[in-house]
Amino acid sequence: MTPDQPGPADPLAPAPEADSKAAADGATPPSRRLILLRHAKSAWPDGVSDPERPLATRGVADATAAGPILAGLAPLTAADVVLCSPARRTRQTWRLVGQALPDLPPTRFEPAIYGAEVDDLLDLIRSVPDAVATVVVVGHEPTMSQTAAALAGPGSDRADLARLNAKYPTSGMAVFTLGPDVGWSGLDVRKATLERFVVPRG
Repeated sequence: MTPDQPGPADPLAPAPEADSKAAADGATPPSRRLILLRHAKSAWPDGVSDPERPLATRGVADATAAGPILAGLAPLTAADVVLCSPARRTRQTWRLVGQALPDLPPTRFEPAIYGAEVDDLLDLIRSVPDAVATVVVVGHEPTMSQTAAALAGPGSDRADLARLNAKYPTSGMAVFTLGPDVGWSGLDVRKATLERFVVPRG
């Protein structure tokens, strides 16, 4: 785009087509939900490799606090899917979060999440069957913040987007919804709406 070409009025404004369709149906259409969860605060013990670093004491408390918050924001069922990095700190984070969930979804430990680029993570999420309603990704920085920023499209919460762009702390949790016409296989940049960004603390 050259400086003389008009750009979009507002990249986060809701798409008129989506609003019109919802109004015509008389109800809000169902949406898929994506949660990007950064692992809780980890320790740095001497002589331990990065993938094997455990959670710190504060991380245990924060991950435990994150469970009820996730359960309230996005109730999960056994029909949903969790994609988790195999690093020790991410596995521990999800185990503690999962203690608050009455119906724990199956977990896939995916080596690709550790050190993933945004495109790598999007490809992994696209592999989830479209019949799945909610996907939780438990991963690392900078992948979580970069992926969240890339996905945030029309209608995203401006304040929460600014917060996660400034910093995506440990235990940070971004909750996205996808439009009714967007399946996991079609997930792409600016194809999701950021609903909430929360940072649980124990």
